[in-house]
Amino acid sequence: MSERLREKRCLVVGGTTGLGLAAARRFLEEGAVVAIAGRSPEKGAAAVAELSPGGDIRYFVGDASREDSVESLVEEAWSTFGGMDVLYHVAGMSGRRYGDGALHECTAEGWDITLHANLKSVFLTNRALIRRWLPESRPGAILNMASVLGISPSPHFFDTAAYAAAKGGVIAMSRQAAARYAAQGIRVNVIAPSLIDTPMSTRAVNDEAILDFLRTKQPLTQGPGRAGDCAEAAVFLCSDEARFITGVVLPVDGGWCVSEGQY
Repeated sequence: MSERLREKRCLVVGGTTGLGLAAARRFLEEGAVVAIAGRSPEKGAAAVAELSPGGDIRYFVGDASREDSVESLVEEAWSTFGGMDVLYHVAGMSGRRYGDGALHECTAEGWDITLHANLKSVFLTNRALIRRWLPESRPGAILNMASVLGISPSPHFFDTAAYAAAKGGVIAMSRQAAARYAAQGIRVNVIAPSLIDTPMSTRAVNDEAILDFLRTKQPLTQGPGRAGDCAEAAVFLCSDEARFITGVVLPVDGGWCVSEGQY
């Protein structure tokens, strides 16, 4: 391996499953010291057991949507590793079961829960790291997880107003932060995936109509992407190879944003 993240201390929020777990694995392979954070101690223990043969990894329990929990987990991870160089915020959720949907159908509860989990959580983790980097004049790299639905809607199958708004908010907040902190050596970038085969997307990847749609909407693979596709992009954007890159929104989408898609 090229060890593009050699000795970098990386915090992956939402790193116990799916996209976060895939990224944690690649970070370790690239020489990083990795902290993963999530709400489930059981999933955290399983992730560490799976990944620990590959390098130095620790799990920290925390709910990224709660301010006190974020402050606690970041402080613990910071103290354990003597600082942090990279934050990759992956944690998020679908709000469908709470009432997210088309704008005229989305419930107030669905809106609040979805934005809380997908936008407020990013604000809290980003703020926590930046507040620690600034007083010590430390450079740092932040990578936030958005979605193509924040920039390229597809309401026929993916009509979720709150989720799209939350992911659009992640993009806007990240670009604002990129502009504000570039002079301090803090980079902030965004990955915007399309449909990736993960536990969160089980409903969609098992829907034959959606799979048929993806043959033309994601023509590079003619189907869902893999978690590793996002992990490779994350390694680059979090490494010093991307030292001259900030404020970027990178669609990792198999062609979604440039393809019409046929029903």
